Amino acid sequence: MTDKITQKLLKLKTDHNRNRWTPLTRNRAPHKPFLMLSVMDHFAQGLITRNFIEPSFDLVDTFNTYWQAIMPLGTRTTMAYPFPRLRNDGIFHLVNAPDFKDRIDPNSVTSMKKLREVCAGAVLDEKLYALLCDSEKREYLRAALINHYFAEEIHFRVLECGNINVRAFEYSRNLLRLNETQTPFEENFLNEKVRDQGFRKAIVSLYDHRCAMCGIRMLTPDGHTVVEAAHVKPWSQSHDDKPTNGMSLCRLCHWSFDEGLMSVNKNYEVMVSKRVTTEKNYPGHILTLSDRGIFKPEDIAFWPGQENLEWHRKMKFINR
Repeated sequence: MTDKITQKLLKLKTDHNRNRWTPLTRNRAPHKPFLMLSVMDHFAQGLITRNFIEPSFDLVDTFNTYWQAIMPLGTRTTMAYPFPRLRNDGIFHLVNAPDFKDRIDPNSVTSMKKLREVCAGAVLDEKLYALLCDSEKREYLRAALINHYFAEEIHFRVLECGNINVRAFEYSRNLLRLNETQTPFEENFLNEKVRDQGFRKAIVSLYDHRCAMCGIRMLTPDGHTVVEAAHVKPWSQSHDDKPTNGMSLCRLCHWSFDEGLMSVNKNYEVMVSKRVTTEKNYPGHILTLSDRGIFKPEDIAFWPGQENLEWHRKMKFINR
Protein backbone atom coordinates (compact mmCIF):
# COMPACT_ATOMS: atom_id res chain seq x y z
CA MET A 1 0.00 0.00 0.00
CA THR A 2 2.83 2.38 0.89
CA ASP A 3 4.46 2.02 -2.53
CA LYS A 4 1.21 2.74 -4.39
CA ILE A 5 0.52 5.87 -2.34
CA THR A 6 4.13 6.97 -2.71
CA GLN A 7 3.88 6.73 -6.48
CA LYS A 8 0.69 8.76 -6.35
CA LEU A 9 2.45 11.50 -4.42
CA LEU A 10 5.37 11.46 -6.84
CA LYS A 11 3.10 12.05 -9.83
CA LEU A 12 1.52 15.32 -8.74
CA LYS A 13 0.52 17.52 -11.65
CA THR A 14 2.72 20.60 -11.41
CA ASP A 15 3.71 23.49 -13.65
CA HIS A 16 6.96 22.66 -15.49
CA ASN A 17 7.80 26.13 -16.83
CA ARG A 18 11.60 26.30 -16.71
CA ASN A 19 11.49 30.08 -17.06
CA ARG A 20 9.47 30.31 -13.86
CA TRP A 21 10.91 27.57 -11.64
CA THR A 22 14.58 27.00 -10.85
CA PRO A 23 16.54 23.73 -10.61
CA LEU A 24 16.20 23.96 -6.81
CA THR A 25 12.58 22.80 -7.24
CA ARG A 26 13.54 20.66 -10.24
CA ASN A 27 11.98 23.27 -12.54
CA ARG A 28 8.52 22.58 -11.14
CA ALA A 29 6.02 24.56 -9.14
CA PRO A 30 6.51 23.55 -5.47
CA HIS A 31 3.02 24.48 -4.22
CA LYS A 32 1.58 20.97 -3.96
CA PRO A 33 4.68 19.43 -2.31
CA PHE A 34 4.77 22.32 0.20
CA LEU A 35 1.09 21.80 1.04
CA MET A 36 1.54 18.07 1.52
CA LEU A 37 4.57 18.68 3.75
CA SER A 38 2.48 21.16 5.76
CA VAL A 39 -0.29 18.60 6.18
CA MET A 40 2.31 16.09 7.40
CA ASP A 41 3.55 18.64 9.95
CA HIS A 42 0.01 19.06 11.28
CA PHE A 43 -0.35 15.30 11.66
CA ALA A 44 2.93 15.28 13.58
CA GLN A 45 1.72 18.13 15.81
CA GLY A 46 -1.58 16.39 16.55
CA LEU A 47 -3.57 19.18 14.92
CA ILE A 48 -5.24 16.74 12.52
CA THR A 49 -7.10 14.03 14.43
CA ARG A 50 -9.68 12.99 11.84
CA ASN A 51 -9.79 12.65 8.09
CA PHE A 52 -10.59 16.24 7.29
CA ILE A 53 -8.18 18.98 6.23
CA GLU A 54 -9.40 22.52 6.84
CA PRO A 55 -7.93 25.53 4.98
CA SER A 56 -7.20 27.04 8.38
CA PHE A 57 -4.98 29.99 9.26
CA ASP A 58 -2.62 27.55 11.01
CA LEU A 59 -2.23 25.47 7.85
CA VAL A 60 -1.69 28.63 5.78
CA ASP A 61 0.97 29.75 8.25
CA THR A 62 2.79 26.41 8.00
CA PHE A 63 2.59 26.49 4.19
CA ASN A 64 4.00 30.02 4.22
CA THR A 65 6.97 28.97 6.39
CA TYR A 66 8.04 26.50 3.69
CA TRP A 67 7.67 29.07 0.94
CA GLN A 68 9.61 31.73 2.84
CA ALA A 69 12.38 29.31 3.83
CA ILE A 70 12.97 27.82 0.40
CA MET A 71 11.82 30.22 -2.30
CA PRO A 72 13.64 33.43 -3.37
CA LEU A 73 13.25 36.41 -1.07
CA GLY A 74 10.35 38.66 -2.09
CA THR A 75 8.33 36.03 -3.95
CA ARG A 76 4.80 35.47 -2.71
CA THR A 77 2.10 32.90 -3.27
CA THR A 78 -1.14 31.58 -1.80
CA MET A 79 -2.22 28.20 -0.48
CA ALA A 80 -5.40 28.74 -2.47
CA TYR A 81 -3.53 27.56 -5.56
CA PRO A 82 -2.61 23.97 -4.53
CA PHE A 83 -5.46 23.20 -2.11
CA PRO A 84 -8.31 22.66 -4.61
CA ARG A 85 -6.01 21.36 -7.34
CA LEU A 86 -4.91 18.35 -5.29
CA ARG A 87 -8.31 16.95 -6.24
CA ASN A 88 -6.97 16.49 -9.76
CA ASP A 89 -4.31 14.15 -8.34
CA GLY A 90 -6.77 12.03 -6.36
CA ILE A 91 -5.21 13.23 -3.09
CA PHE A 92 -7.95 15.58 -1.85
CA HIS A 93 -11.68 15.00 -2.09
CA LEU A 94 -13.10 18.50 -1.73
CA VAL A 95 -16.03 19.24 0.57
CA ASN A 96 -18.24 22.17 -0.42
CA ALA A 97 -18.83 25.08 1.93
CA PRO A 98 -22.38 24.96 3.39
CA ASP A 99 -23.68 27.77 1.17
CA PHE A 100 -21.97 26.64 -2.04
CA LYS A 101 -23.93 24.06 -4.02
CA ASP A 102 -22.06 23.93 -7.34
CA ARG A 103 -19.09 21.76 -8.19
CA ILE A 104 -15.86 23.47 -7.13
CA ASP A 105 -13.81 24.66 -10.10
CA PRO A 106 -10.15 24.82 -8.99
CA ASN A 107 -9.34 27.29 -11.79
CA SER A 108 -11.77 29.81 -10.31
CA VAL A 109 -10.03 29.76 -6.91
CA THR A 110 -7.30 32.39 -6.81
CA SER A 111 -7.41 33.56 -3.18
CA MET A 112 -7.95 32.13 0.29
CA LYS A 113 -11.08 34.24 0.60
CA LYS A 114 -12.53 32.57 -2.49
CA LEU A 115 -11.36 29.13 -1.35
CA ARG A 116 -13.17 29.45 1.98
CA GLU A 117 -16.30 30.70 0.23
CA VAL A 118 -16.62 27.55 -1.85
CA CYS A 119 -14.73 24.89 0.11
CA ALA A 120 -15.07 23.79 3.74
CA GLY A 121 -12.07 21.50 3.46
CA ALA A 122 -10.92 18.21 2.02
CA VAL A 123 -10.99 14.52 2.86
CA LEU A 124 -7.82 12.55 2.15
CA ASP A 125 -7.61 9.32 0.24
CA GLU A 126 -8.35 6.76 2.98
CA LYS A 127 -5.15 4.81 2.42
CA LEU A 128 -3.08 7.98 2.55
CA TYR A 129 -4.84 9.05 5.72
CA ALA A 130 -3.94 5.74 7.37
CA LEU A 131 -0.28 6.15 6.40
CA LEU A 132 -0.10 9.73 7.68
CA CYS A 133 -1.46 8.62 11.05
CA ASP A 134 1.56 6.32 11.38
CA SER A 135 4.63 8.38 12.30
CA GLU A 136 7.14 6.00 10.70
CA LYS A 137 5.25 5.73 7.41
CA ARG A 138 4.57 9.48 7.43
CA GLU A 139 8.29 10.23 7.60
CA TYR A 140 8.91 7.76 4.79
CA LEU A 141 6.46 9.69 2.61
CA ARG A 142 7.99 12.99 3.68
CA ALA A 143 11.44 11.83 2.58
CA ALA A 144 10.05 10.60 -0.73
CA LEU A 145 8.44 14.00 -1.42
CA ILE A 146 11.59 15.94 -0.57
CA ASN A 147 13.87 13.67 -2.60
CA HIS A 148 11.62 13.81 -5.67
CA TYR A 149 10.56 17.45 -5.85
CA PHE A 150 13.63 19.28 -4.55
CA ALA A 151 17.27 19.40 -5.57
CA GLU A 152 19.64 17.43 -3.35
CA GLU A 153 21.43 20.60 -2.25
CA ILE A 154 18.33 21.88 -0.45
CA HIS A 155 17.02 18.58 0.96
CA PHE A 156 18.39 19.54 4.38
CA ARG A 157 16.72 22.97 4.29
CA VAL A 158 13.31 21.51 3.45
CA LEU A 159 13.64 18.82 6.11
CA GLU A 160 14.85 21.37 8.65
CA CYS A 161 11.82 23.57 7.94
CA GLY A 162 9.51 20.70 8.87
CA ASN A 163 11.51 19.90 12.00
CA ILE A 164 11.37 23.55 13.08
CA ASN A 165 7.61 23.70 12.46
CA VAL A 166 6.99 20.70 14.70
CA ARG A 167 9.42 21.75 17.45
CA ALA A 168 8.20 25.37 17.41
CA PHE A 169 4.64 24.15 17.85
CA GLU A 170 5.71 22.05 20.85
CA TYR A 171 7.61 25.02 22.27
CA SER A 172 4.61 27.31 21.77
CA ARG A 173 2.29 24.83 23.44
CA ASN A 174 4.69 24.53 26.35
CA LEU A 175 4.85 28.31 26.78
CA LEU A 176 1.06 28.45 26.98
CA ARG A 177 0.95 25.99 29.87
CA LEU A 178 0.88 27.48 33.35
CA ASN A 179 4.35 27.73 34.87
CA GLU A 180 3.96 24.80 37.22
CA THR A 181 3.17 22.41 34.36
CA GLN A 182 5.79 23.58 31.91
CA THR A 183 8.30 20.94 30.88
CA PRO A 184 11.98 21.78 30.36
CA PHE A 185 13.56 21.57 26.92
CA GLU A 186 17.07 20.46 26.17
CA GLU A 187 19.32 23.28 25.01
CA ASN A 188 19.86 21.72 21.57
CA PHE A 189 16.09 21.72 21.09
CA LEU A 190 15.93 25.45 21.53
CA ASN A 191 17.73 26.80 18.51
CA GLU A 192 16.99 30.39 17.55
CA LYS A 193 14.48 29.58 14.81
CA VAL A 194 12.48 27.28 17.06
CA ARG A 195 12.38 29.86 19.85
CA ASP A 196 11.43 32.74 17.56
CA GLN A 197 8.70 30.84 15.76
CA GLY A 198 7.32 29.24 18.92
CA PHE A 199 7.33 32.52 20.84
CA ARG A 200 5.55 34.27 17.96
CA LYS A 201 2.87 31.59 17.76
CA ALA A 202 2.20 31.75 21.49
CA ILE A 203 2.07 35.53 21.84
CA VAL A 204 0.14 36.35 18.67
CA SER A 205 -2.48 33.71 19.47
CA LEU A 206 -2.88 34.95 23.05
CA TYR A 207 -3.64 38.47 21.76
CA ASP A 208 -5.72 37.16 18.81
CA HIS A 209 -3.55 39.06 16.33
CA ARG A 210 -4.31 42.38 18.08
CA CYS A 211 -1.81 45.04 19.07
CA ALA A 212 -1.72 45.37 22.85
CA MET A 213 -1.12 49.12 22.66
CA CYS A 214 -3.12 50.57 19.79
CA GLY A 215 -5.62 47.74 19.41
CA ILE A 216 -5.25 47.35 15.64
CA ARG A 217 -6.09 43.90 14.28
CA MET A 218 -5.51 43.21 10.59
CA LEU A 219 -5.27 39.62 9.37
CA THR A 220 -5.39 38.76 5.68
CA PRO A 221 -7.04 35.56 4.36
CA ASP A 222 -3.52 34.34 3.51
CA GLY A 223 -2.53 34.54 7.17
CA HIS A 224 -0.41 37.70 7.06
CA THR A 225 -0.82 39.66 10.29
CA VAL A 226 0.04 43.25 11.17
CA VAL A 227 1.35 42.30 14.61
CA GLU A 228 4.63 40.84 15.85
CA ALA A 229 5.63 39.13 19.08
CA ALA A 230 7.67 41.55 21.19
CA HIS A 231 9.74 40.79 24.26
CA VAL A 232 9.28 43.27 27.11
CA LYS A 233 12.75 42.53 28.42
CA PRO A 234 14.97 41.48 25.48
CA TRP A 235 15.80 37.81 25.09
CA SER A 236 19.51 38.69 25.02
CA GLN A 237 19.24 39.86 28.63
CA SER A 238 16.37 37.80 30.03
CA HIS A 239 16.48 34.46 28.16
CA ASP A 240 12.77 34.50 28.95
CA ASP A 241 10.12 33.54 26.40
CA LYS A 242 7.26 33.20 28.87
CA PRO A 243 4.08 35.05 27.83
CA THR A 244 4.56 37.32 30.85
CA ASN A 245 7.62 38.70 29.06
CA GLY A 246 5.81 39.29 25.78
CA MET A 247 3.22 41.42 24.04
CA SER A 248 1.68 41.39 20.60
CA LEU A 249 2.50 44.72 18.95
CA CYS A 250 2.00 46.21 15.50
CA ARG A 251 5.17 47.24 13.72
CA LEU A 252 4.90 50.92 14.71
CA CYS A 253 4.17 50.21 18.37
CA HIS A 254 6.88 47.54 18.45
CA TRP A 255 9.46 49.97 17.12
CA SER A 256 8.28 52.73 19.50
CA PHE A 257 8.39 50.33 22.46
CA ASP A 258 11.90 49.12 21.63
CA GLU A 259 13.10 52.71 21.14
CA GLY A 260 11.74 53.71 24.55
CA LEU A 261 9.12 56.07 23.13
CA MET A 262 6.30 53.98 24.60
CA SER A 263 5.91 51.81 27.68
CA VAL A 264 3.24 50.46 30.06
CA ASN A 265 2.62 51.69 33.60
CA LYS A 266 1.63 49.85 36.80
CA ASN A 267 -2.05 50.11 35.87
CA TYR A 268 -1.45 48.56 32.46
CA GLU A 269 -1.92 51.88 30.71
CA VAL A 270 0.09 53.13 27.75
CA MET A 271 2.86 55.61 28.48
CA VAL A 272 4.03 57.91 25.68
CA SER A 273 7.34 59.71 25.99
CA LYS A 274 7.45 63.48 25.56
CA ARG A 275 10.29 62.82 23.14
CA VAL A 276 7.80 61.85 20.39
CA THR A 277 6.85 65.51 19.95
CA THR A 278 10.38 66.82 19.63
CA GLU A 279 12.78 67.04 16.70
CA LYS A 280 10.01 67.91 14.22
CA ASN A 281 8.27 64.58 14.70
CA TYR A 282 4.66 64.04 13.59
CA PRO A 283 3.59 61.19 15.90
CA GLY A 284 0.01 61.06 14.64
CA HIS A 285 -2.25 58.69 16.56
CA ILE A 286 0.53 57.66 18.99
CA LEU A 287 -0.30 60.63 21.22
CA THR A 288 -3.94 59.52 21.51
CA LEU A 289 -2.85 56.25 23.13
CA SER A 290 -1.38 57.91 26.24
CA ASP A 291 -3.07 56.70 29.47
CA ARG A 292 -5.28 54.27 27.57
CA GLY A 293 -5.48 50.73 28.92
CA ILE A 294 -3.62 48.10 26.93
CA PHE A 295 -5.36 45.09 25.42
CA LYS A 296 -4.49 41.97 27.40
CA PRO A 297 -5.04 38.20 27.14
CA GLU A 298 -8.21 36.90 28.77
CA ASP A 299 -6.27 34.86 31.33
CA ILE A 300 -4.55 37.12 33.87
CA ALA A 301 -1.77 34.50 34.16
CA PHE A 302 -0.57 35.59 30.71
CA TRP A 303 -0.63 39.36 31.25
CA PRO A 304 2.74 41.11 30.92
CA GLY A 305 4.55 40.76 34.24
CA GLN A 306 5.02 43.99 36.17
CA GLU A 307 8.60 43.03 36.99
CA ASN A 308 9.35 42.99 33.26
CA LEU A 309 7.41 46.19 32.61
CA GLU A 310 9.24 47.87 35.50
CA TRP A 311 12.55 46.93 33.88
CA HIS A 312 11.37 48.47 30.61
CA ARG A 313 10.22 51.68 32.32
CA LYS A 314 13.56 52.07 34.09
CA MET A 315 15.96 50.90 31.43
CA LYS A 316 14.31 51.73 28.10
CA PHE A 317 11.54 54.31 28.47
CA ILE A 318 12.63 57.90 27.77
CA ASN A 319 10.85 59.74 30.57
CA ARG A 320 11.79 63.26 29.59
